[in-house]
Amino acid sequence: MSSARERRPTLGERARDLLNRVVPRGSRSLIVLVVATVAIGVAIWQFPVDAPLVTLLVPLVVSSLMLGPRQLPWFVVFVLLVLALVVPTQDDISIRIALTVVIIFGLGFVVLLSSFRRSRLGVAGIQGEQMFIDLRDRILRHGGIPALPDEWYVAAELRSAGGTPFAGDFIVASRVGELLEVAVVDVSGKGQGAGTRALLLSGAIGGLISALPPADFLAAANTYLLRQDWEEGFATAIHLSLDLTTGRFELRTAGHPPAALRHAGSGRWEVIETEGPILGLIEGTTYAATSGEMRSGDALLLYTDGMVETRTRDIGSGIDKMLGQAERLLRGDFEGGATRIIESIGSRNDDRALMLVHRR
Repeated sequence: MSSARERRPTLGERARDLLNRVVPRGSRSLIVLVVATVAIGVAIWQFPVDAPLVTLLVPLVVSSLMLGPRQLPWFVVFVLLVLALVVPTQDDISIRIALTVVIIFGLGFVVLLSSFRRSRLGVAGIQGEQMFIDLRDRILRHGGIPALPDEWYVAAELRSAGGTPFAGDFIVASRVGELLEVAVVDVSGKGQGAGTRALLLSGAIGGLISALPPADFLAAANTYLLRQDWEEGFATAIHLSLDLTTGRFELRTAGHPPAALRHAGSGRWEVIETEGPILGLIEGTTYAATSGEMRSGDALLLYTDGMVETRTRDIGSGIDKMLGQAERLLRGDFEGGATRIIESIGSRNDDRALMLVHRR
């Protein structure tokens, strides 16, 4: 005889188990919406004065947010069927009622179209939006600055065209031992169109930058982009490899605006010219490095062309203007300097990214 009896499920657990058997979890929202639609239809039939036809818009709109692409089209047809059944019960088919019917049918057609487009993703509206939010947050995590020695201050800022949450510019940072590696990337296009490509590319860049030697990183990123079947399958990038002990650094660019180094001794900014072909256009390319050293008090700026180029200003004059602003905004205080610079300059109609590196 067992010394301990097996625990019996509680009444609540048995009720939940019965509910899961009778009503599958994925169908509960559909059943609730069907019951609510039937209840609204009965109310319109019995109380045509107090329950207007427009009430049927409530389950229709909620279904577009809650139901998946397989369930949504059938539910829209069901709502329109209920509407067709209750309209003849109205005492007087006025112009107002006719317009209401047209509006509900029109909205139902729009929901149907959205469900067909959503079927490519295979998830409900809110779930699909959450997926993109998670992917966007992943981009931001890739750009997170790893823990650094106290003598180093590094900050990154991103802004998208039109203020949308997705941008074609992104930053990836990684630290391996005493080597800090940073890539600032500008995907072709801007806003949401470039944002979807940036979501994919940032994952690949994040894996490559910490797995390969600095000299091989941009070449590997170029090979990856060439293998993608994108209509706008190119990007520009600048890659910084910084020794946190000695301050020695290497810069490589792929069709990207040059970095700028501020010498603390002279207080002047130096534009570090580097050359390399754009990512995703030419096979078998190599990227030469330009090396230098950051001494105490020096600062380095990495940025995308949205910071310096507009329709009325070329990159050269834009860099001069940005460095003038940087000299004014960073004087004596580098903390929060990246935010101040990106807020004060650059095209609001283009994605922008900026990284500030300062050796205290």
